Amino acid sequence: MLESFQELVATGRVEILADTYHHSLAFFYSVPEFKRQVKKHERRIKQLFGVKPRVFRNTELSYRNDLAKWCEDNGYIGIMAEGWDKYLGWRSPNYVYRPAGCSKIKVLLKNYKLSDDIAFRFGNKEWVDYPLSADTYASWIHAHHGDGETVNLFMDYESFGEHQWEDTGIFEFLKVLPEMVMRHPDTSFKTASQTVESYDVAGEYDVPDVLTWADTDRDLTAWTGNDIQRDAIAATYKMEKDVMKTRKRDIIENWRKLQTSDHFYYMCTKWSNDGDVHAYFSPYQSPYEAYIAFMNALSDLQLRVSHCLAQREQQELENQQSEVDTEEPQTDHPKVTPAPEETTTQKTPEPKSPAEDRKISWWNKLINKTPFFKSSV
Repeated sequence: MLESFQELVATGRVEILADTYHHSLAFFYSVPEFKRQVKKHERRIKQLFGVKPRVFRNTELSYRNDLAKWCEDNGYIGIMAEGWDKYLGWRSPNYVYRPAGCSKIKVLLKNYKLSDDIAFRFGNKEWVDYPLSADTYASWIHAHHGDGETVNLFMDYESFGEHQWEDTGIFEFLKVLPEMVMRHPDTSFKTASQTVESYDVAGEYDVPDVLTWADTDRDLTAWTGNDIQRDAIAATYKMEKDVMKTRKRDIIENWRKLQTSDHFYYMCTKWSNDGDVHAYFSPYQSPYEAYIAFMNALSDLQLRVSHCLAQREQQELENQQSEVDTEEPQTDHPKVTPAPEETTTQKTPEPKSPAEDRKISWWNKLINKTPFFKSSV
């Protein structure tokens, strides 16, 4: 699969977008961690495809004005978002807009109706337009001529073969669709960057609150709508400081995998159609089972982090003690050089004159000859 993507990118007709490496919602909880994940993703894309992304698409198409500003400040020329009626009002998503608070970057808006016709409704036998043919779908796109400049179709890669199984006819539909679309002389395909560079902005797109492409609410409630979701995600990002202090690659990587938005998505307790979608994708029997499994994994990671930090602290204390032991004791008194040891010397006798030598010799002879001097007292 990866090789097929590399071949597609090499054609120049497929563009790789920037994103978070771990499919996380980090921007809304920790901008520093968000930056690290975006940089990691960028390096990996460069390594695999030899390109640097120019357009940003955040996890789950999540978007807010300050995210667009961050992308502009970091050199991106475009960003993607949901073309939601709440923020568009009477306007069409089929134009390029300027994010509020920005001066350069442009925002590409998803045409959610045409996108969801394929992503969600294509295989629904109860849908009024089932079965959908490529010719019909192309005609819906052509109908927007005069009502816009670009029709942006955003959907998950997994839409083809997982959301819409092969027996729905999705692959045959895709095989024929390009030809049907190109039958209109004024219709062509463009990459995200080409779209940004081809059209001027038609106005401002102001999104002060978090906007996503999930559920009917189009906000973060798919991941943070109940207490167990909020508790789990808060506990995860609360660990950031200690996790980064460990400087352990495996611990940091495990923590980032726990940030993946799917974990919190599985804990959703919504009902109706939204609840059905969440249940369809979840591997758990209930949202509460998902929460318990996640918190068990998070608790295990917390223990590993605590153990690592305790070991590091102990090692630092031992290193400090070792440094103290090897230092020379310091005093406030000046260093005194000891006086040299005194040595005893014998005075060399002065040499005697010849006359004195003769007197001594005479006196010695006298003593030897006189008995008085030789007797003991």
